[in-house]
Amino acid sequence: MSKTGILKKIRYFLSHNKLGELLVMQELITPCQLNQSLKLQQETHKPLGEVFITLGFISKNQLSGLLLRQRLLRFTTASILCFSSFSGFTRPARASETNSHSSANLVLASTKSTHFDDLNVYPALFGANEKQSTNLKAFTKWLGMFERLDKELHKKRARRTIKAMKIELSEYRSKSIFEMAKHVDRMMNKKKYIIDQKNWDKSDYWATPVEFLKHGGDCEDFAIAKYVALHALGVPESRIRMAIVQDLKKNMPHAVLIVYTEKGPYVLDNQSKIMRSADTIKHYKPIYSINRHAWWLHTTPDSIASNAIVASAK
Repeated sequence: MSKTGILKKIRYFLSHNKLGELLVMQELITPCQLNQSLKLQQETHKPLGEVFITLGFISKNQLSGLLLRQRLLRFTTASILCFSSFSGFTRPARASETNSHSSANLVLASTKSTHFDDLNVYPALFGANEKQSTNLKAFTKWLGMFERLDKELHKKRARRTIKAMKIELSEYRSKSIFEMAKHVDRMMNKKKYIIDQKNWDKSDYWATPVEFLKHGGDCEDFAIAKYVALHALGVPESRIRMAIVQDLKKNMPHAVLIVYTEKGPYVLDNQSKIMRSADTIKHYKPIYSINRHAWWLHTTPDSIASNAIVASAK
């Protein structure tokens, strides 16, 4: 691809930064407040920022600060995209990034009974292009969740919860990745969906599997619990990712788990009673996906993803 084509793609990608999305991802307003503001904007035709201030959701100083951060994020994302285009995101992972959470690995891996090959070549996810990076430092919610899990596993109550999960998982040993994914999806989807604000008094909190099994959770928590359960069954990290997508029907971000099975990539989704082939799903646009070894930035010619969504993982 020519440099001109790359820069055109970057400009198009960055042009879709939306103020409402940024405010939600920065936890300055809730999705409900965003919907309320958008309705009022349609009625009054006032600038969206003015509507937020009129409703008292944010102050003028907060709006100014957010716009400044947006410009900085645009610069950062542009740098990432340029770097990915010319170098392919080839920086090796640091030891602290690949070997972290070792005690969590030791405890959860005890259910492993089957060897599965790692995956090195990935089919297009929802028809999108992807660029890989092994630098996970920016994804503090993801890393922080595993750090909390690591600490939880030293506590008796948490160990009892994990033990119960492992007993239930043991039923699925020695099956194919496809069959294990199907059973894990069904197992976790039985848990209650509860928004973070009600569960944790926070607008966006990534719960550990221990917390999720006790209290339920939202879409990220379902995906994380499925991720850990499949890894506990011996599925390699290379075959599982949590993906943040844009739900085109609901016009909002959503989290699912992607499992690269023997039959291709399948989507484990708390909004669906059954897991489905990624090829059959047309209303999700991938923004980024992540496991404990790397993350992938996804782009499509008509991508509506913004760097604000990526920033929400911080």
